[in-house]
Amino acid sequence: MGFFQELKEDLSQAVNELVPEEEMLEKEQEVKDDVLDEDALFAAAEESMGIEHTDDVTDMIAANEQMDQAMESFMAETAAPQPAPVMTATYEEPAVEAATFVSDEVATITKMMTVNGDVISSGSLDLVGTVNGNIKINGKLNVTGAIAGNSEAAEVYAQDAKITGDVTSTGSVKVGQNTVIRGNIYATSAVIAGAVKGDIDVHGPVILDATAIVMGNIKSKAVQINNGAAVEGMCSQCYADVSPSNFFKD
Repeated sequence: MGFFQELKEDLSQAVNELVPEEEMLEKEQEVKDDVLDEDALFAAAEESMGIEHTDDVTDMIAANEQMDQAMESFMAETAAPQPAPVMTATYEEPAVEAATFVSDEVATITKMMTVNGDVISSGSLDLVGTVNGNIKINGKLNVTGAIAGNSEAAEVYAQDAKITGDVTSTGSVKVGQNTVIRGNIYATSAVIAGAVKGDIDVHGPVILDATAIVMGNIKSKAVQINNGAAVEGMCSQCYADVSPSNFFKD
């Protein structure tokens, strides 16, 4: 009986020694099977070193993948053609005073014609009839008829005319014989051979012919009064280059 007892004990001891080796072989096989699995590889390494396994590496890999996806999305949006920005600007036309246009056309109001209202033209006007209204033209105004209103033109020539109203010209005004003007005259030069009841304001010279009759003040650069002209009013060469008042300051 002693022999069998010793054999049993030896077999038991051999089994106990073989079990740990089999467990180690099983663990090594599991590591080999998971060698392509990064997570299992890190877990096995940590377990062999006695470190508790965590998923930090997996989280880092996932974070890197998310960053790669975000970068790819950003590059795709950047590479896509963007619409060109629309530039808006407001252009303002510079304020330029338009030059007065003078037409070559000449209108005529005949002797038997009467116009009740204003007359406006970019050309010239020959007035033989009557206008009851204001006249404003860019050209020349030749009057041998009658005007009841103010007149404006580049040049004015009146002969045998009757005008009630102011006469304004950017050039010269010529008042011929048998013409009567009841109104003021504004021009750059004037020659008076008819009758004027009103002030004469001319920046250039004024010539009063022998048949001239003026009842009003005269302002000019120079004045020439021929023998026989009648003037009732004050003459002042206020537009002259030399002022007489400068010689009598004291």
